Amino acid sequence: MKMKTLTRWVVLFTAAALLTFPMQAMGGEVYKLGLSLAITGPTSDAGNPYSKGVEDYFNYVNDMKLLGDDTIDCTIRDDQYKNDVTRRNFEEFLDDGIVFYLNYSTGSTLALKRDFEEEMIPVIPASFHAGNLVDSNYIFLPIASYSAQVIGLAEYIVANHKDGAPKVAMFIHPSAFGRGPVEDVQKAVGAGLDMEIIEVVEHGKDLDNTAMLKRLKSKGVQYVISHTVQSPVATMLKDASSLSLMAGSFGEAGKLTFLGAHYTGGNDLVALAGPSSENFYWTTSYIVTSEPSKGADMQLDLAKKYNRDDKAANSHNYANGMMVAQVATECIKRAKAKGKEITKETLYEELLAMNGDNAFSPGTTVGPVTYSETDKAGVDTLQLYVVKDGQFKSAGEPFVPEYTEKIK
Repeated sequence: MKMKTLTRWVVLFTAAALLTFPMQAMGGEVYKLGLSLAITGPTSDAGNPYSKGVEDYFNYVNDMKLLGDDTIDCTIRDDQYKNDVTRRNFEEFLDDGIVFYLNYSTGSTLALKRDFEEEMIPVIPASFHAGNLVDSNYIFLPIASYSAQVIGLAEYIVANHKDGAPKVAMFIHPSAFGRGPVEDVQKAVGAGLDMEIIEVVEHGKDLDNTAMLKRLKSKGVQYVISHTVQSPVATMLKDASSLSLMAGSFGEAGKLTFLGAHYTGGNDLVALAGPSSENFYWTTSYIVTSEPSKGADMQLDLAKKYNRDDKAANSHNYANGMMVAQVATECIKRAKAKGKEITKETLYEELLAMNGDNAFSPGTTVGPVTYSETDKAGVDTLQLYVVKDGQFKSAGEPFVPEYTEKIK
């Protein structure tokens, strides 16, 4: 009788231990991360493939045992681009014990900046807003800021325009995300970038840009730099095409040449705008699958492994999601290799050490990821692309904008 009682207690204790210590029971540690983003709602055309890139890469890490017996558990929640929902998600992630946080929008990143400081947790958002880094220690941009991207486009215009200072309009999203680069581009002009900003247009929900385009043309505008998402850009391009205002070559006299930063372009834009996307110039730090590279092969293979459709597989925002997951994983790998416990603090240390010989090349970007105490924008290098025969192709070599340093 005593033996049966003892046996029963051993069984109960073992079961309780498995419930209390699930991480150790599986033979490895589980590192918890969180991601809150707009899978549905505004900007979901970017957020949806981004979430899939994050999910698939972390599944790959676990399935291929890139961390040995240890695994990453990244909870992904839809916040529909609502800051209050993002805050609630973040607080619940903290309660769950996350060691690294992936955020999404510009608005929520700015709203939670003080919280990140208080929690001392490393954060990589999908927002590349330069203002995220102001008075912040824990936010790390994955690639060059929106300001750097738009300044890079402006520099290209100035370098390739003929006959005096080019006249430029900016077509931006009506939000902190859209407005972010405007002041910095104006500063670059003030610092000597020889172009004239004729008008800054915050687009609404209108499905017709005819009046705006005619107005810009009447003011002598030759170039339109967009900083928004694909849908309004596609509408504008189709409207310009119907008005016969689309430039057939860069800077064509009497026509409009259209350019845009990261979230304006990619294969989704081509699908939305069709032939009207031809000769659209676009910059980002990510590779594209329309050009062969090891990174493109890796992206397409990952999407195939996890049964993603062609739209997601070829999205630069899928690559964007992959890349932030790659950086987080690399921090964990490096900390483990040094025998460190995986905590918020140690992963933060690894991010700050990611420079020089310790720079990280994920393959999904056109340059290496580098961070330090004074530089929290990851990939400084940009690539200019242009749509030719329905596909984005490289225009020149990767570059680093000059005026981003001049206006600091």
